[in-house]
Amino acid sequence: MNTSRMTRTSDFVVIGAGIIGLSTALRLLEEGASVTLLDRGKIGCEASWAGGGILSPLYPWNYVTPVIQLATFSMSRYARWVAVLEMATGINPEYQTSGLVILPPYDLNTAVSWCSAHAIKLRHQPLSLISGLPGIYNDRQENTQVLFFPEIAQVRNPRLLQALCIRIRQLGGNIIEHCEIRKLDTLKHKIHTVHSAQSEFHADQYILSAGAWSKQILGKHALNLDIKPVRGQMLLYKLPEQLLHHIVLQQDFYLIPRCDGHLLAGSTVEDTGFNKQTTPEAGNMLANRAEKILPQLENRLPLKHWAGLRPATPGNLPVIGAHPYLRNLYINSGHFRYGVTMAPGSAEILLNEILKRPQPFDTTPYQQGWNFSGQSNPGTSEKR
Repeated sequence: MNTSRMTRTSDFVVIGAGIIGLSTALRLLEEGASVTLLDRGKIGCEASWAGGGILSPLYPWNYVTPVIQLATFSMSRYARWVAVLEMATGINPEYQTSGLVILPPYDLNTAVSWCSAHAIKLRHQPLSLISGLPGIYNDRQENTQVLFFPEIAQVRNPRLLQALCIRIRQLGGNIIEHCEIRKLDTLKHKIHTVHSAQSEFHADQYILSAGAWSKQILGKHALNLDIKPVRGQMLLYKLPEQLLHHIVLQQDFYLIPRCDGHLLAGSTVEDTGFNKQTTPEAGNMLANRAEKILPQLENRLPLKHWAGLRPATPGNLPVIGAHPYLRNLYINSGHFRYGVTMAPGSAEILLNEILKRPQPFDTTPYQQGWNFSGQSNPGTSEKR
């Protein structure tokens, strides 16, 4: 071993410090564990920062039951979770129940049936009867029938990430930025050492929460894990006042109002590998769609245009649980568009598995993402 390299030891090493890694680290610290949190870049500045912070799957009736179960469980924890964070840190994550308006086209019968079965409040009514939407969708279409979900909430994800970082440090968590993982050393079906360019890290147990980079870090230990980057581009506007008071969704496009007059417009879904560059074509498309819904945006330039890489999985189903053969490795990754939505719930489910506690519902679907089909176990060749 190169003795010039630093060796660090913790109960847990968490690889990846987006919203999922931060939430997981926080729960471990709350249970009294020592935690070192590693990130290849700056904490929370990938997909977690780039997203919009809508706390619900869009068109939830289009998702499989395990996605909805996890999202619902996590959403039920949010109000208390952010309140505790704000009290401890002084950072207001701006959690608010702003409601969601879905403009046509939509499948009314499917929406009504699904909401009735899941006890979700839904109103089908003229646009003109919903307050807080001045001038939206042109006043000439004020009698347009829309779907209104009054209980959908949002959070300002950059502020939430700030609060999580502060709270983790308050509890003694060790956060190391710009620490790209180069290698996982294994011995007797366990991770023995995690190597970065600067240091080596040892822990009793390891958690991988590196989003779109999870499969790359695992290397041969990824089996057939199917997590890949999918680019999403967003625009940010700044208005002199808050024109919208509800989130507005039309097909795959949404507007998210913040309480200080900022307005998010997004987003694209692009299979471009690890290319995180923005494109003029996407920017123009997003601006045109924003102006169509909210004419007050015409001739107003966006304040910012950015892109993030979401960790996409088949069926939008995250992978949460123990590695199939590395006995001290867990994964909490692959949340695609709903990492912010699912963060507190996913952390709780993983903690329950680690500590052998009862789960709130059947969590086995989140452990099926390894897809063993046609793949041998690389760990069988390890020395014992």
